[in-house]
Amino acid sequence: MTDEPVPVGRRTDLGFAKLMPDLDRDGGWLLTLDGTPQSYVDLADPTHLEFEYTRRLGHLADTLAEPGRPLDTLHLGGGALTLPRYLAATRPGSRQRVVEVDGPLLELVAEHLPWQGPGADVSATVGDARAALAGIPAGSQDLVIADVFHGSRTPAHLTSVEFVGLAAGVLRDGGCYAANLADGPPLAFARAQAATVRAVFPYVCLVAEASVLRGRRYGNVLLAGSTAPLPAAELSRLFAGDVFPARLVDGDDLAALVGRTAPVTDADATDSPPPPDGAFTLG
Repeated sequence: MTDEPVPVGRRTDLGFAKLMPDLDRDGGWLLTLDGTPQSYVDLADPTHLEFEYTRRLGHLADTLAEPGRPLDTLHLGGGALTLPRYLAATRPGSRQRVVEVDGPLLELVAEHLPWQGPGADVSATVGDARAALAGIPAGSQDLVIADVFHGSRTPAHLTSVEFVGLAAGVLRDGGCYAANLADGPPLAFARAQAATVRAVFPYVCLVAEASVLRGRRYGNVLLAGSTAPLPAAELSRLFAGDVFPARLVDGDDLAALVGRTAPVTDADATDSPPPPDGAFTLG
């Protein structure tokens, strides 16, 4: 008889973190911070992506190169390291760096949900996402994923043209920058972020559920930018086939969505808008 996994919690730099086992899925764990879901990992099957936004990031990573080819990847924001585990499983040998600002949170995850294993070359460090970019060699990364939330909001200094430009500088030619954000009606933040990424990259797409795009509810928004054309047709098919289907907007449609919205600069950057009460918080 084996011991059943039990929840564990710890006060961290950004709040109270809790790791809770999924009673319906062996190996599944949910990470929350002050009651807000942050990450879900499956230790038995790291290719299982529970949250819809992680599935969208997974689809993007799947289409950036031929199956199985390693990708040098920088993860800004760690959480429970869901995507690093996924890439280690689907693209063994990928060299991955994770930067997480909350040191005690990273220690909690390392203690209870260790990520090293066969095919995993993942290093995790404590630090600010933007400051860490200065230490990354130019042109060294295939993929940069920005998934940074302090609680439920993306910090202002990670939303500007200057920040996206720094991220672009560490990418190889044809590499991809991807940002997981969140917004609700009237999508002013999402539009401004799309304008910001478009100011840096020639090829950009935005992905969200139709209800979010129509301004009916708050939800996750994925932005991706590259110096090379993105596989929009393949991605659209993958997003449409998800349990929670999403739409990809690019080209003229994205330009129309952005309209005359100006890119965000350091001088006028603000945190992403707070979610409405009850949007993500667990009881």
